[in-house]
Amino acid sequence: MSETRVLELKKMLKDCKAELIFVTGFLTRPDFRKWMLDVAWETEVWIADNPDHLVHFNGHKFLGAY
Repeated sequence: MSETRVLELKKMLKDCKAELIFVTGFLTRPDFRKWMLDVAWETEVWIADNPDHLVHFNGHKFLGAY
């Protein structure tokens, strides 16, 4: 999800009552590294070769004690 795409989707979904969560999927970590600089803040990244984890580009939600 690029910053432009996120803004477009937020505009299209402005009347949606549900919390919006934007996820970009990649097959491998090298694929992710290739596009990492284009991923928008406040989104999530899922990588198929490590399916049990997400990369969070919205750390304020997760900064705190476990």
